[in-house]
Amino acid sequence: MADPGEGVAADGTIRTGVGRSRVPSAFEPVLSDATILADERGASLYVYGSVANGTVRPGSSDVDLLSVGLRDTAAAGRLLSARYVGLCRGVEIAAAEVGDLAGDSDAAYGYRVFLRHYCVHLTGQDPSAGLPAFPADARAARGFNGDISRYCLSWRQELEYGTVAADLLGVRAARKTLLAVAGMVSIRDRTWTTDRARAARRWGEIEPGLAAPLRMLLSWATAERRPARDEIPPVLAGDGIVAAVVERFADIIGLWADDQRDPS
Repeated sequence: MADPGEGVAADGTIRTGVGRSRVPSAFEPVLSDATILADERGASLYVYGSVANGTVRPGSSDVDLLSVGLRDTAAAGRLLSARYVGLCRGVEIAAAEVGDLAGDSDAAYGYRVFLRHYCVHLTGQDPSAGLPAFPADARAARGFNGDISRYCLSWRQELEYGTVAADLLGVRAARKTLLAVAGMVSIRDRTWTTDRARAARRWGEIEPGLAAPLRMLLSWATAERRPARDEIPPVLAGDGIVAAVVERFADIIGLWADDQRDPS
């Protein structure tokens, strides 16, 4: 679900609707159990996504958590997913380290923006404490999705070697690519959004020739339908929609410094 509080504040910084008070009471047991796991292992824990901004749909949404210093997040996620199978589609725990925030790289900057504006601290030390509000600008958009070129290369390798199921690969590609499109919309329209549906619709207006493939990606990203195996190669081809987004993202926002400009 789109965050209705997302946008640009009066001072030009990123605004979102996340907050501890916005977490629906039905999801408090999930966060409580996840917090116990993190505390036992001396890790920090955050919640983000629809649970953090209050738009979560019981039974069909994921619970998205970010850990700093938690080992074996996959096992912890499986445990919590099984425990709350009737409440949510799954509990996903992303893993990070304190060092990920440090430095002047695009990746570190994007991580700081994400923690500051999209995550609600639950327990443990808070590396984001004291971070300022960040401008809704190209540097933030690049920090979030300037790695789209390297993802494109990785998806092509996974398709070639069959290391990931084709339908899952299509969903991953759709979700990440549309986030990159959201960054382009943000800079093009002088706004700030991570809403995939809004991004697909708006860029389809800007470039009508891309409207149909963007709608297809959106249908995959929202689970409206699963991608067919024979649909994936054209999407990832050198003249496909992902390559088109990489090219435009590079021109409008710029890729991470060590990434290739053209993945074709």
